[in-house]
Amino acid sequence: MKNARQEQILRLIASEQIETQEELASRLNRAGFSVTQATVSRDIRELKLRKAQGADGRLVYTSKTDEEEDRRDRYQRVLRDAFVSADSSLNMIVIHTASGMAMAAAAALDSLGWKELLGCIAGDDTVMAVARSADGAAAVVRRIRLITGG
Repeated sequence: MKNARQEQILRLIASEQIETQEELASRLNRAGFSVTQATVSRDIRELKLRKAQGADGRLVYTSKTDEEEDRRDRYQRVLRDAFVSADSSLNMIVIHTASGMAMAAAAALDSLGWKELLGCIAGDDTVMAVARSADGAAAVVRRIRLITGG
């Protein structure tokens, strides 16, 4: 019952903008789950739900996964917009970007949290990144090219 209820919660917050625990409890009760606000509160904690700004600006429940996907999509969009070319030598990666976009691209790469990447520094149109190994550098270049279509 608990798993089914929590699955329903995830479906509800994915399809509707739900602002409060009471509103979520009401939707669950209408869907055939007899719940109290305390039960909903426990489920929210267990599912690690967060509040994020909805389409109309109100704070609504969302799953952490949704936030992570949105963040990852934003970082990847920055890379696509900035990207000109990328290549590696040993564990060093050089990424050429559109003029003025290197800082944003470096920040996006750092924020993606790729385990192969130690860090980045940026100029105006060039990012220098350091990978943990030569294989890691090649993997990073492949991932960047996949994301950017380059």
